[in-house]
Amino acid sequence: MTRCIFCDIIAGRSPAKIIYRDERAIAFYDRSPRTPVHALVVPLEHIASLNDLMPEHEALAGHLLLVAQQVACQENIAASGYRLVINTGRAAGQIVYHLHVHVMGG
Repeated sequence: MTRCIFCDIIAGRSPAKIIYRDERAIAFYDRSPRTPVHALVVPLEHIASLNDLMPEHEALAGHLLLVAQQVACQENIAASGYRLVINTGRAAGQIVYHLHVHVMGG
């Protein structure tokens, strides 16, 4: 496996402005934001993409969505509206091969 920037952020080896962390997920601001609020919600477990989720990840997948909702509330975009994006594969724009949910709004 090649080095994963998100695994480095999780381990504290690469800097990021972390806005949420628990025992299953982390959220931090995107380094190249596309909207005024652009955060990433990332599982602590390395899962390359949505295609790599397994039935045993069902609770984790739901948890990522709940964390995204919490980030939207914390960033004051929940009431006005936000979108969640999960890019899966190169043709869809996935650059970092560690599953992540973009929380975008503002």
